[in-house]
Amino acid sequence: MNILQAIILGIVEGITEFLPISSTGHMILVGKLLNIPQTDFLSSFEIIVQLGAIFAVVVMYFPMLIKKISFWPKLLVAFIPTSIIGFILYKLVKHVLLGSAWITVVALFVGGIVFILLEKFFAKKEAQTISLDQMTLKQSFIIGVTQALSIIPGVSRSAASIFGGMAGGLNRETAVLFSFILAIPTMIAATGLDLSKSNVIFSSQEIFLLSIGLVTACMTALIAIKSFLAFVKTHTFIPFAYYRIIIAVIFAVFFLI
Repeated sequence: MNILQAIILGIVEGITEFLPISSTGHMILVGKLLNIPQTDFLSSFEIIVQLGAIFAVVVMYFPMLIKKISFWPKLLVAFIPTSIIGFILYKLVKHVLLGSAWITVVALFVGGIVFILLEKFFAKKEAQTISLDQMTLKQSFIIGVTQALSIIPGVSRSAASIFGGMAGGLNRETAVLFSFILAIPTMIAATGLDLSKSNVIFSSQEIFLLSIGLVTACMTALIAIKSFLAFVKTHTFIPFAYYRIIIAVIFAVFFLI
C-alpha cells in the first residue's frame, strides 16, 4: 500500500462509515480496484482506519455524552451483543470474510433488496420513541443484536443498527443518532481486539500509512455525518438501496466474473 492508496481508503471510510452502504465492504471493493495485495496489514488497516471516522463522532457529540450520563447504560446494553459475537467470530471475520469480494458483493445486493422491503414495512408503522431519553434497555438490546450482523462485510453496521432501532420503535432520526454514538465503543473494541489478536508489530511505514488513513477518514466523516443527518430528515433509505444493488451488479459483472 502506498500513500495515495491510504488517502483514498481513508476518504472512502469517512464517507461510508455512517451511510447505510457498508464502509468495510466499500474498502474491500476499492482495495480490489486499486490492486492492493490482500495482506494482514490491509485487513488491520480496514478495521483500524474506522477509528478516524469514530473520532469525528466523539468531537461532534462529546458535550452530549458528558451531560447525559444516564444514557451510558443503554449504550452498554447495545454494545454487549456485538462485542460477544465479534470476539467469538474474530478469526472468521479477519481471515475469511474480510478477504472476500464476493461475500461483500452479495451482501450489498441482498441488503439493497432488504432495505426496500423494510422501508415499505416502516412506512406503515408509527414510531413510538422520538428521543434518546425515551429509549428503553430493551430497545438498546435489539439494536445491539441487529448491529452484530455487520460482522459480514457489505451488511453495514450503520444500516443494521438504524433499522434495528426503527424495528424497536425509534423514529428515523433518533435511530440514526444512536447508531452514530454506538459506533464509538463498537469500533474502539474492534480495533483493540484486532491489535491484541493479531500480535503484529507495524513497521514505521505502516504506522505512517495508518496515520494518514485515520486523519483522512476523520476529516471526511465530519462532512459526511452532517450531510447524512440533513438527508434523513426528509428522505428514506431507498436511494441507498438502489445504490447498493447497482454497485454490487457492476462490480460483479466487470471485476469478478
